[in-house]
Amino acid sequence: MTTETTATPEPVSEVFSAAEARRASRNAGAIAAARIISSAAQFGWQLILSRLLGATEFGIYARVGALFALGATVTSFALSLIVIRDVARRPETAGRYLSATLVIQTVLGLIAYLGINASALSYDSALRGFIAVAGLSLFIDALGNMCYDQLLAQEKMVATSVVDVAQILIRIGLAALALWFGFGLIGVYVVTIITGLGRSAFLWILLLRTGVRPKFPVDWTIARPLLINSLPLAFSAFINNAYVQINKLLTGGLLTDADTGHLNVALVIISGVVDILSTTILIAIYPMMSRVYRGDGQDSTFRFMVEKLAFFTLLIGLPIGLVFTIFAMQIIVPLFSVAYTATAAIVRVLIWYAVLTMINNVFAQALYVQNRQRYMVAVRIVGLVLELVLSLLLLPRIGVIGAALATVGSELLVLILLVRDFHFDFALLPRLLRLAAVSLIVVLAMLALGSLNAILGMIGGAMVFFGGVVVGHVLAGDDWDLVYRLVAAVPGGALILRYWHREVTLNW
Repeated sequence: MTTETTATPEPVSEVFSAAEARRASRNAGAIAAARIISSAAQFGWQLILSRLLGATEFGIYARVGALFALGATVTSFALSLIVIRDVARRPETAGRYLSATLVIQTVLGLIAYLGINASALSYDSALRGFIAVAGLSLFIDALGNMCYDQLLAQEKMVATSVVDVAQILIRIGLAALALWFGFGLIGVYVVTIITGLGRSAFLWILLLRTGVRPKFPVDWTIARPLLINSLPLAFSAFINNAYVQINKLLTGGLLTDADTGHLNVALVIISGVVDILSTTILIAIYPMMSRVYRGDGQDSTFRFMVEKLAFFTLLIGLPIGLVFTIFAMQIIVPLFSVAYTATAAIVRVLIWYAVLTMINNVFAQALYVQNRQRYMVAVRIVGLVLELVLSLLLLPRIGVIGAALATVGSELLVLILLVRDFHFDFALLPRLLRLAAVSLIVVLAMLALGSLNAILGMIGGAMVFFGGVVVGHVLAGDDWDLVYRLVAAVPGGALILRYWHREVTLNW
């Protein structure tokens, strides 16, 4: 990755207009707000649910969720990335893509539903019943998601964010009532189906109002390439999902449901971190990245975007990783009670999976834009094989912490393979070494301040980190130029620029 102090590539002024930057900023803000609200609500719900159910029953809930998640991956078949990319480039094809996904995902949903129920044949009758009811959401969610993708391609992020937040809040409220009246987990799954129907209905209404309607008969000149191009993406998504879900299933099979419950609590935290700090931004800028990429060998702007996204993701992820590593116990016990003390050790390891995943997601999205899904599949297969081997070796020997170590080890291998493919420029190495030195100082500061008060250690450590980044010259000139442009583009940025001045032409 070449991120030394150089001038911003010339195509930037041509590709990034002020309107583009403001639109990307607005979209990122809408999605970020929705993700923060929904993730906070879901996190609170998981916190309450884990306390109500206890580690053992929460582990059962996790096993049902693991099979459902794998089924959802089959149903979606990673069509979203292709649909958003192609419809963003050619809006006139939206109706034909909608009809293709409507037929394809209905068939895939049936296959997934039968598959997860067949996988549960060895479970007890109660668990099989939960899976049969929960699996109905595969069809319902697919109907909403295909509209969601079309609206994202039109950059209707605000409207879709409102619908998603409303659906999550209503679902949590109704699920809490179901538990209050004694309907148990089956009531939670029924509520999920009802609110899923509401979400799908609203998204269809929003899409129809834009003038997009499915066009029948299905155009196989679109449907066939859509399936072919999505196939490697689907494998990649399935393997990526299996990183987490298979560990839940293996832990439940080789250890206990209580161990699975502790692992699931840790994964709730990790998925929230990745969702808010990585997925939010990447979804918002995916349409713009698709338009920027030219595929003609003159993609300096595209490469610039990827390099900066990866580097800034590292800067965001490092302090998060350090906070959870040092203060895991002080975070877990107040939130989930002393019954989940064992979860803290898992979080200390898995947080680095979150950091690695956020960086990997940047390179993965770049590969998707370049239509290089097949390479991503190969990388993910290698990572999954390593994870399975490590899990089978470590789980019986060191317990549930082995699942966390296996996940981190496999994700590290994936990062190495992706960076190698991107042709890492060792000119960046001195800055990375300075960043490592800053991180070491931060660890010492967190330990010292944390001995006085945990909250003081977290906040003070974060301040030391970002101060060290500035003083240690971790950011190059073009990094600061990019930050300056982004600040200028966001709402209220003009106020900041009254006091912060750089010799940068604000052409976007």
